[in-house]
Order: sequence, then structure tokens, then C-alpha cells
Amino acid sequence: MIRAYKFVMRPTAGQAVMLGEMLRDHCTLYNGALQERRDAYRHASKTSIKYGQQSAQLKEIRAFDPERQGRWSFSSQQATLRRLDKAFAAFFWRVKSGEKSGFPRFRGVNWFDTVDFPKDGDGCRWDSTPHDPVTRVRLQGVGHVKVHQHRPVVGKVKTVGVKREGRRWYVILNAEQAEPDRSPATGSMVGIDMGIAHFLADSNGEFVPNPCHGRKAAAKLEAAQQALARFPRVRRDTRTKNHQRAVQKIADLHRKVRRQRLDHAHKTALDLVRQHDFIAHEDLKIRNMVKAPDPKPDPAAPGTFLSNGAAAKAGLNRAISDAGWGVFLTILHAKAESAGREVIAVDPRNTSRTCPECGHVSVENRPTQEKFHCVSCGYSSHADTVGALNVLRAGLVRRDANLA
Repeated sequence: MIRAYKFVMRPTAGQAVMLGEMLRDHCTLYNGALQERRDAYRHASKTSIKYGQQSAQLKEIRAFDPERQGRWSFSSQQATLRRLDKAFAAFFWRVKSGEKSGFPRFRGVNWFDTVDFPKDGDGCRWDSTPHDPVTRVRLQGVGHVKVHQHRPVVGKVKTVGVKREGRRWYVILNAEQAEPDRSPATGSMVGIDMGIAHFLADSNGEFVPNPCHGRKAAAKLEAAQQALARFPRVRRDTRTKNHQRAVQKIADLHRKVRRQRLDHAHKTALDLVRQHDFIAHEDLKIRNMVKAPDPKPDPAAPGTFLSNGAAAKAGLNRAISDAGWGVFLTILHAKAESAGREVIAVDPRNTSRTCPECGHVSVENRPTQEKFHCVSCGYSSHADTVGALNVLRAGLVRRDANLA
């Protein structure tokens, strides 16, 4: 099993400069490789360049530019080229599947924040000073950087990554661990229904409130964005100190909301994993749920459009994104795997319209957003609790089918 660890780095002023230059040079490599692929395909021969061809050029690139590209880890540069190759593979997959393509784009210096080292000991070394009580990570071209290791790393470190978030630097480790010991069995099973009014409702009739971190920070974020809008649009390197502080304030607000949302997801998932052996949840297609509605042309007046409810849908999309369902479900699966619990995703269709007593399915069973009243047998309950009960039932059926 692979587990990820994320620790804050405490670089010196000089090391922070070198880390920034490392990101800049890897960004240049990424953009140069992207430009080469674009130019080759635009040629009359329609040449397609692969990762292997670009990786073979690294030796010449490093020899030609030893003061920039030549001072960084060869393996980390290969990882950057693989990153571009994966972006193209995903692009062609989306084209074939009929989805919105999204051609790989050039990255600005401030939009390239991660460098990966595929193997510990190749261009990097975790815990490079084991004789010192202060943990350090050694990065080629940067040196030994202090790390605030707030918990022990269990297992063998396989890969190391460096990430910049605002003004902070982080090291991300992937460690290979033995199969986890199962947590003590509780004999409990639960189904959960994700929502907006409540973050989730379970099949036991309990609710987890939605903290709405984004909504609570909306006023501060709006004021910060208005303050930033007063500055003229200029290049990043020509911004004044006040302009830079205005930009940083917005980034800090977004980072705080993101960390609050992540903290809530971790705590909620941990409670579920500790209390239940089996957890069933809806297999939500969140990307489809937050799509904007298609425009509705007015046949009576060509060139104009009818109301399509885009404003109301935008508010719903914002609430869904603020809830952070995708992050929560990812964390839930990871924690369940570590604890030896079982998590199953089920089809969410009609889960809130099906009566758990008689099985009658009807839109009329749900007269309001919160109320469920079966028109066939008269069963009444909270609509989200009914959805969670049906999710649990479907999860058990799917589990039994997999075991058969």
C-alpha cells in the first residue's frame, strides 16, 4: 500500500531562491517540449513526438545550458516530460470519448508549482541528515532543506515531490507500506447521502452539518478582490509592493478555505471509518453535476436567447463545489483502505424517490426538498435519510453480488 505524507519545508532565503529557480527551469523545459510537439504536428509531415524522443534530448539540453538545466536532477526533468506526455494522452482520450478536449497549454512561472523526483536517492534524499534531530531533505542544486516533520513516516520512501503553495514550500513523500492491520470490527454498516443543506445524512438518521467555508469567506474575498481590481493590469514583475500584497491576500484567503474544507473532510471520514465496517455512498459524477446549462436560442428572435436558469444553476454549482464532495470521497476511500474497511459506490438514481418500506418509486414521494412521503404506503421520513437507507441497501446488494 502506498501512503502520501506532506510536510512543510523551512528553506533559508537562499534556498527559497534556488527552489524558485528550479520551478522556473522545469517550467521552461515543459513549455519547450510542448512547443516542439506543436511545431512537429503543424509541419506538413504531421510528425508525432513521444516521450522517449524528448527524453533522449535531455543530455544535449543539459550540456548546452549547464548553468540552468544542467544543475537539476536528470530524473526530475524526465518526470516533467512524463507529465507533459500524460497531458497529451489525456487530451487524446477526451477527444476519442467525445468530451471537451482541453489541449495542453503553456504554463506560466506562477502556474507551475510542482517538481517530482521519481526515486528517493536519485537527485533527492529524504532524511539526509539522520544524525541530526532536525529532519532535512536534500535536493540536487538546492542543498539540505529543513523540514517540519510533524509525524513519523512509516514504510520505505519511494518518491519525493516539492510543491509551492503561495509563499510556503512543501515536500510530499510516497511511502510503500505493508498491508494495514484491520481495525477492530464494529459490526456496523451505514449508507450516506451527500447534500448541500446537510453535508451528509446517514442511514441511522444522523446528519453532519455543512460548514460552508467558502460562503463564510465570501465577503472577505469579495473585498480583497475589489481592492485588487483598483490596481492597473501590469506584468507580474512590475507590480508594486501594495499590488503584490493585494494578490497575496486573495491567495491566503483561498488557501485558508481549502485547508478548512480539507480538515472537515478528514475528520468526517475518520469518524465514519472508526464507527462502521461497511460504508456505501453514491457514485456521484460531480463534473457533470456542476456543468452550466446549455443556451436556449429564441426561435422567434434569431440572435437572442431565452432564460435557461443559468443564474440559479450557478448558485447550485457554487454550493456543490464549496461542499467538497470529491475531496471527501477520495479521503474516505484512502482511510477505509488503511483501516481495512469496505467502501462501495452505488448508482444514485432514484435513491431519494424510492420508498424503503414498500419499494414504490415516484417523483411524488418527495413533495419537498426535505420531506419524503410515500404515496403508496404512507411511509414518511427525511428525504436525505431515505436516500441513505436506499444507498445502504444497494451497497449490500452489490457487495453480495461481488462475493458470489
